[in-house]
Amino acid sequence: MPTGFGATPTSLSFTATLSLSACTRKSPRHRAPRIPASPTQSVLTRLAHLGLARAYAVSGDTAKAKTAYNDFFTLWKDADPDIPILIAAKSEYTNLN
Repeated sequence: MPTGFGATPTSLSFTATLSLSACTRKSPRHRAPRIPASPTQSVLTRLAHLGLARAYAVSGDTAKAKTAYNDFFTLWKDADPDIPILIAAKSEYTNLN
């Protein structure tokens, strides 16, 4: 995984997907990582919540997906509402069953 300034939303989304696939094992040590909420987080760290939400949605775990989407929306509550990634996330959230 790229680190520092080399991290991209795609790599973070891929990492969230890998974490989710590891968490499908029943062992407690294979849980998806908790992403701490902090006002000083980078934008990429905040986007990791969206990657995690998408990974949960793809796996069919809508309860965890909704929680991760809500975490993402909480972190982006002060953002301009017409940002494309926020519009896409809201659309994905409303399409969850």
